[in-house]
Formats: sequence, structure tokens, C-alpha cells
Amino acid sequence: MNANATPALASTGRAALYLRVSTGRQAENDLSIPDQRRQLQSYCQAKGLAVAAEFVEPGASATDDRRPEFQKMMDAATQKPALFDTIIVHSFSRFFRDQFQLEFYFRRLAKNGVRLVSITQDLGDDPMSVMMRQIMALFDEYQSKENAKHTLRAMRENARQGFWNGSRPPFGYRIVSAEQRGIRVKKRIEPDPMQLETVRLMFRLARLGGEDGPMGSRQIADYLNIRGIRTQTGGRWGVGAVHQILTRETYIGRHRFNVSGKRRGERKSEDEIVDVEVDPIIDADEFAEVQAIMRSRSPQLKAPRFVAAGTLLGGVCYCADCGGAMTLRTSGKGNQYRYYTCCTTARQGKTGCKGRTIPMDVLDDKVVGCLEELLLEKGHLEELLAGVLERREAHADNLKDRIVALRKQAADAEAKLTRLYEAIENGLAELDDSNLKGRIAELKRMRDSARADADRAEDRGEGKTNQITPELLEAFASEARRQIRTKDGSFRRHHVQTLVQRVEVGADEIRIKGSKPTLLQTLVASGGNRRVETAGIGFRSFNPKWLREQDSNLRPSD
Repeated sequence: MNANATPALASTGRAALYLRVSTGRQAENDLSIPDQRRQLQSYCQAKGLAVAAEFVEPGASATDDRRPEFQKMMDAATQKPALFDTIIVHSFSRFFRDQFQLEFYFRRLAKNGVRLVSITQDLGDDPMSVMMRQIMALFDEYQSKENAKHTLRAMRENARQGFWNGSRPPFGYRIVSAEQRGIRVKKRIEPDPMQLETVRLMFRLARLGGEDGPMGSRQIADYLNIRGIRTQTGGRWGVGAVHQILTRETYIGRHRFNVSGKRRGERKSEDEIVDVEVDPIIDADEFAEVQAIMRSRSPQLKAPRFVAAGTLLGGVCYCADCGGAMTLRTSGKGNQYRYYTCCTTARQGKTGCKGRTIPMDVLDDKVVGCLEELLLEKGHLEELLAGVLERREAHADNLKDRIVALRKQAADAEAKLTRLYEAIENGLAELDDSNLKGRIAELKRMRDSARADADRAEDRGEGKTNQITPELLEAFASEARRQIRTKDGSFRRHHVQTLVQRVEVGADEIRIKGSKPTLLQTLVASGGNRRVETAGIGFRSFNPKWLREQDSNLRPSD
């Protein structure tokens, strides 16, 4: 049978009605669905067709077939025997706005003896009618793409002005009315008091964590789930949801709109992306530190087997002769004896490398002892803390400037509120004016938010001194030693590897390499009776092994 040929429309038969609107807003407020139903039922009555089924698609685009009611209808139409012999739509654009897909499903229906009829584009089955249907489908597809282009352009401009385009806001934010333009209310997002502390907790856990150092996404998800902290929809946290929050720039005041294509997932070019300023929840420095921690654990920078290694120096200990990793080897009953062994020697024997084997406890003690004796020595600590305090002083100056700007913003909003109140008292404005109410609410929100941010900034800057005292040095050294060792006297892998980047084991010496800027760089120095808090930035990332000679795999320049 010809794929385009369909059975003639009988005087009596069973019909299915398919009704669709493009958006949920149309489904709620528009009269399109009732009007489509009335016209389709009138058509069936005039043609002597019995309505066997009705499929209503509220708020679904016809550019693809990802429509529940559409799929349900196709299942009923393609089963044998079909539940109906005709599908009736208001126009072919209600069925599909894609010429190829329309023809595909038209032929699929025809193979099962089901006809697709448009009451406003009633065509026959001759070649001319087929061509007209295809031409109309092409115009529908073109119109759909043009509408999408103009809609996106309007949404991008709306985003440039700082307004929210819809959809669920990121966790930690809520949608609020910003201003009214005619009959339309423009929306923005602002930090949600009910959720913002959870966001800050997640970043704090990722940056500082617990006794064993910063937490990963899975650990943070477990932490939240155990304590009954739920997502926006009331669900449990997963690794993906936590990772998305920890990497989202919205939380530092930079929300990006139109980053990727909704249907294909492709990333848009930078000139198509719009940056929307929002109130930040997380400090930019804290966000950057969390990103550094997460990058340091990336499989592209450090082999996964070393990130979760069960040894203290796993991933940072190397043979000085061949540069191969020193890995765990065991012997004795129940593997009671543990050693670091050159992996090249272990695989190839002494012909591969004359590397050595050293008891794990011996090497661990020597490395940690060196850290405690040299890095935590008074003169060295004073040098390190001087740099930390210098950076903190620069941060304090920036914080003072921010406090001044926030106080000015609060004062400006208060002055505008005062002028509005005076206008109401003088009879120049009506209090029941919806636009005026919205403006007053917005100004109050701006004033209160600026004041609260300024108060928090002042609290962060109080009681801190930039003087290096003997008490500060002793407190810092004591805290660092405590962080290195666990309660049972063993060593904490995370904190040791915060200080050590590479350990090279040679025949006559053990060379320890580290970087001063990464030495317990997150330091909150105490003043008076305030305690000292320390935390590292996470596991060291390994350096790529570049070829000795220059070739197509270019080496980094010195």
C-alpha cells in the first residue's frame, strides 16, 4: 500500500481528538483548549463520527514527540486493531511543527489504517494534497523557529535588566516581585532565608570539613541526609546536586542565563550568554578556594587511586632513582608488615630500577618528624604568618570599602522611602496604588538586605589583629601539630599532604618538597581569647610528566 494513501473517511467511524497548547500558562488562562474541543466536536457531529477518545496536551511544544498524551495516543492508534480510525486536530501545527516528524508519524498512522485530519486544512490524498501538506508543515516549522528566536531575544534582554525569566530558582534563592510594568509583574531572585544557611554550610564543609579535612560531594550529601536537610522538592541529596551547587557561580552574585541549548545540551557561545547580577550568598574568595579543592581531586590532575589511597604518603612518595611511585607492599602473616616499594622495581625487578623498600612506619615518622621540627619552627612560622596576615590586611581593606558601600545603599533606600511616605502624607500618592506598594516593598527589601550584609561584614572584621605575637605562634604551632595527628597517635593523611607535595626517597637522603603558600593557608589568626582555626586546601594535584625533549607535546615554559 502507498504510504501516503489512506482509507476514505467513512460516514460513520471512531475518532480521537487531539488538543494542544504550547505553554502551561496558556493551559491555565487561555480559552484555546475549550475552543479547540468545541470546533472538533462540531466537525465530528457534522461528519457522523463518534468521539472514541480525547487527548489533551497542556503546555507542550510540538517541535518534538516528548509529549505524554501524544505518545499515549500513538500507542492506541498503532495497536491492532486500533481503538479509532481517525485522529482529528484543529491544524497540523497542533500535531507537529516539524515537517520531517509530521511526515514520519503521518505514514506510521497510515500503515495501521488511521487517518490524520485537520479541520482547518482539510486536504485529500492526491499528490497535490500531499505536497500542500508538506509545504504547510515547512511554514509551521519556520514560524516555530522564528517565534523561538524572538522569544529568546526578549528573555535575554529581560535577563540583562536583572529580571528572572521563570523556572525554579537555584537552591538558596526565591523568586520575588520586583516591579510592575503595565499588567505584567517583573520578577527577581533573592537569597532565601530558609535555605541560604544550608548553602553556606555546604561550602564550609567543602572547604574546612571535619577532623579529616574537607569533605567531597558524596560526604556532604551523606552529612545533609543524616541530619534531615532536604532539597527544594523535599528529596534526599545526591552527589550531582551537591556538585552543582558547589560549582555554580550564582552563589557569588553571577547568574548565567542561556548557557546551553535546552533540547540538545550544547554550550552556547559567550556572546549569547547573559550575566545576571544577583545578591551573593558565598564570598568570592571562599568560592575560589572550594573550586581549587575540587580541581585538585580531579582525575585529570591526580590519579584516582591516589586520592583515596590507604597510606599516609600514597600519591606523593616517589623513588629518587627512576621517579616511579612508591606503593604499598605487604608481607608476613596477615600482611602485618607494610612497606613503601618502588613500583618499577616491584614490576621489573632490579633490572628496571635499583630502587629500595622502606618500612612504612619508618618513612611516615621521618616525614612527619621533619614537618614538625622544620616547618613548625618559630622563625619559619613567623615568615609564613607574615604573608598570611598581609593578605588578610588587604582583604580587610576591601571589606571596609564594601561595608561603606552597603551602608550608603541602605541610606539611599531609606531616603527614598522617606520621600514616598511624605508624598502619601501630602496627598500626592495613594497608598492603595499597587505600583506604589510594590516599590515600597522593594525599597524595604533593599534597605534591610544592605543593612544585614553590612552587619555581617562588620562581624567578620571584628576582633582581628595583624600582629604576630609569641602567643599566636605557639597557638598556631600547637593547632598544626594537633591537626597532623589523630587521637590514637597516628597521622592524618589529608593534613600531612596539605604540607607535603612530593617525597623523594633516595639511597642516602629523603627529599621533601612543599610550597610555602599552601602551608595551612586557610588561617584565622586569634586575638585575645579567640582560638586559632586551620585548614588545608585538599589533596595535592600531581604534575604532568612532560617529555624531556621538545616535540609536538609542548612543555610549559619556565
